[in-house]
Amino acid sequence: MRLQLHWQILIALVFAVIAGSITDKDTILFGINFYSFYAFFGTLFLNALKMIIVPLVVSSIIVGIAGIGGTHGLARLGGKTLLYYMATSLLAILIGLFFVNLLSPGIIDGTPAKEILGLDASLAEQASMKVGDRGVGEVAGVFLSMVPANIVAAAANGQMLGLIFFSILFGFFMTRITEAYAESQYNFWQGLYETMMKITDWVMKFAPLGIFALVAKVIAGIDGDDLTDMFQSLGLFFVSVVLALAAHAFIIMPLLLKIVGRVKPTRHYRAMSPALLTAFSTASSAATLPLTIECVEKNAGVSNRTSSFVLPLGATVNMDGTALYECVAVMFIAQAYGLELGFVTQFTIVIVALLTSIGVAAVPAASLVAITIILSTIGLPVEALGLILAVDRILDMFRTSVNVFSDSCGAVIIGRLEGEEGILGEDKAR
Repeated sequence: MRLQLHWQILIALVFAVIAGSITDKDTILFGINFYSFYAFFGTLFLNALKMIIVPLVVSSIIVGIAGIGGTHGLARLGGKTLLYYMATSLLAILIGLFFVNLLSPGIIDGTPAKEILGLDASLAEQASMKVGDRGVGEVAGVFLSMVPANIVAAAANGQMLGLIFFSILFGFFMTRITEAYAESQYNFWQGLYETMMKITDWVMKFAPLGIFALVAKVIAGIDGDDLTDMFQSLGLFFVSVVLALAAHAFIIMPLLLKIVGRVKPTRHYRAMSPALLTAFSTASSAATLPLTIECVEKNAGVSNRTSSFVLPLGATVNMDGTALYECVAVMFIAQAYGLELGFVTQFTIVIVALLTSIGVAAVPAASLVAITIILSTIGLPVEALGLILAVDRILDMFRTSVNVFSDSCGAVIIGRLEGEEGILGEDKAR
């Protein structure tokens, strides 16, 4: 019986910690340097992730936007749904930004953790030059980069903001042309998306090997005396993510339910508890979707008209927990490299995290792809991704629960805004 991918990754992490602990940069067996071996396969896996980014993100956004734009009978419902998704994802990212700046997990005893975590000093210098000191006036540059002069050059240079903006426009206006042409265009991009998903599935089959190599390389490059400090830094990163997720799930979402939806949040927690527990155990929004729909319709009382549109779309594009995690992870890596990111760079992280949480949400291990995109966008080394993989699996369970809860809150709030009665027994109570 074949083990599921997340169990393969978990086993790979255990072996990576063991292998990294018993080897170092100078360990050689049969003429093979173990550290170079880890570096080769880790880089190979990262290159494979980079390879799929542009066609995957472009095709997924175009297909997603075109699908929504073509649903003429659900225009009003679709507008409310997308507005809710964008607003809650933005709030989640800002909460993550607050906690990672407050706790500074990448700083140990007032010093950047790059040496403790075995990060390459030369890469830190290159990152410092790329990121640089930017002023508030350069916010305009962020928006200019969203409208590239040459879309082909933007794709070649990995300018993801421009590609994402172009894809949104293309998908929207694709539904406004002659139906015969629109259909052929949609079929082409849908075919490309399906093909890229197959390639992504294939690449992710090698994720256990790639993650093993990346984590083993990080641990093998760390002095034994620094291991305690490394786990302290990763522990603080873990706490930062969990606290931010908790703040979003237990403060922001209940406020939205109370103020916008005019329902009692405690009733919704009870209604959604089976789906939330399933989401936590499976770490999959898609796998939990049938149970999410059942809880929202039977326990919360939302109509099938609303839930059948809001929830499947949410499982595809609304990833509050993932967007929050991406932001915290990138800021943690920047702190570990000793980079003080200014307002403009953090603003860029917020924008890219918001857009990538929509663009790659349906991809297996979406957070890996999204974090790769953000690191590349702001000029940080993608190799640093290996730092967070040791705790990624457990955090995936937490952020998936938040993703599912946000979707369910959206169904309740939008149902109430559409004038539905009896949701969570509010109208009956009155």
